[in-house]
Amino acid sequence: MAELCLDKMNIGNTKKWFALYTKPRWEKKVDTVLLRKGIESWCPLQKIEKQWSDRKKIIEEPLFKSYVFVRIDETERLTVLMTDGVLNFVHYLKQPAIIKDAEVDMIKRFLSEKEAKISTCSIEGFAENTKVRIRQGVFMDNEGLVIRGGKKKVYVKLEGLGQVMVVEFPVQYLNPIF
Repeated sequence: MAELCLDKMNIGNTKKWFALYTKPRWEKKVDTVLLRKGIESWCPLQKIEKQWSDRKKIIEEPLFKSYVFVRIDETERLTVLMTDGVLNFVHYLKQPAIIKDAEVDMIKRFLSEKEAKISTCSIEGFAENTKVRIRQGVFMDNEGLVIRGGKKKVYVKLEGLGQVMVVEFPVQYLNPIF
C-alpha cells in the first residue's frame, strides 16, 4: 500500500515533453524567457535562405510556427503558463499533449544534419497513400506515407501535436510496405 502511494507521488514529478502555443512570432522570445526561468525549453530552428531586394541572407526560423517545446513536471505548469507570450498547452483529447522523448530526439538529430530540410503542415486533409519504410539516415527504420504528387517526400506523424513533418528523401531511401 505504501509503495502505491509513493508511485502516485512520483508520477507528478516525472518530466515530460509538452508543446506550447505561443503568440505569432514569439517562439524565440518565449524559449529565451523559459530558459531564464530554469525551465527546460526547446524551440527547434532551421536555417533558411531569405531573399531581400539587395541581398540574400541565411536566418534561423522556428520549424513549428507558434510552437515551443518544454520538458516539465506537473509543478512547473503554472510557471510556464504565466510566461509572457505563452497562450496555452497544445491539447489532445482534452489533455495537454505529451510528446514522446523519441520524437523530440529524432527532430533534434535530423536538424543537426548539414543538409536537413523539413517543412510542416497540418495533419488534417491528407489522404493515406503508399506506406514506406526509410532505409537510410536519421529516420532509418521509421515508417511514413508518401505525398500523392511527389515521390521524394515522406510524412512522419508527430501524433501528440496533430502535425506532420514533410521530409525530403531520395527515392532510393524508401521501401514500400505491403
